[in-house]
Amino acid sequence: MTYAVVYEKTERNYSAYVPDLPGCVATGTTRKDVERQIRDAIAFHVDGLRREKQPVPRPSAWAELVEVAS
Repeated sequence: MTYAVVYEKTERNYSAYVPDLPGCVATGTTRKDVERQIRDAIAFHVDGLRREKQPVPRPSAWAELVEVAS
């Protein structure tokens, strides 16, 4: 399965979350770090759902970059 991930630059670090997996979040000091952290978080989250015999949400979110004229 392929999940959409939203990445954000904050004042002090980077953060990421997965809209289809509520509570699946990560932070990192660098962009590369948060990308690695969210991949680990997704695997951990999905593994936990499976171990608890909970349904794993199917991916339904998507992202798109929209250019706005300045």
